Amino acid sequence: MWYNQTSSQKSALMLDVVPLADFGYEFVTCGSSLKILNTYNNVRLHSHDIKYGSGSGQQSVTGVDSSDDTNSYWQVRGKTGTACVRGTPVKCGQTIRLMHLATRRNLHSHHFSSPLSHNLEVSAFGDDGEGDEGDNWVVVCTDKYWSRDERVRLKHVVTEYYLHVAGSSYGRPIHGQREVSGYPSPSELNYWQAAEGIYITPSQNKDSSSKVPHDEF
Repeated sequence: MWYNQTSSQKSALMLDVVPLADFGYEFVTCGSSLKILNTYNNVRLHSHDIKYGSGSGQQSVTGVDSSDDTNSYWQVRGKTGTACVRGTPVKCGQTIRLMHLATRRNLHSHHFSSPLSHNLEVSAFGDDGEGDEGDNWVVVCTDKYWSRDERVRLKHVVTEYYLHVAGSSYGRPIHGQREVSGYPSPSELNYWQAAEGIYITPSQNKDSSSKVPHDEF
């Protein structure tokens, strides 16, 4: 079912991880690199250099229980072909991309069937952060901006399906990780919330950084 294509070189990354209680800015912003928690199943959106053995054959996307897995960071970027100014708060209804930080592929969906639930497959796609229109997601929330304290949904632009965790778990080689899929309607199972990560404030320039604890991957 799976093709394990682990990279021959392991990326060495360092992130400043901001404790949410200590962070004074309440919104998710462009350029932020964060983990995203599915609130119903309590798993974080995750990817790795392991490809689906069916469907598209693209890089798989899953949900993991661990809060400290370094393959669960995603960077907020503008929709395909547009810039997203670093530090700008993401608006409710805005179209964004989420780039997997370790592999630099974008959260993606299409009309292939997902392996376990037979919803729509969700994958990571592209090269060095550049893919296609299937990488675009709308942030569905109730206020003006995507708040770190608010549950949101991510709706895929092309398929109009929601990023979803039904609860099904994989076997080897990713035993225990949950299937992430696209689902046709809003549900408690497709709510997500911002979790650990680097949050860029509007006042920060590219060279500045907060003096906060960090994880070394």
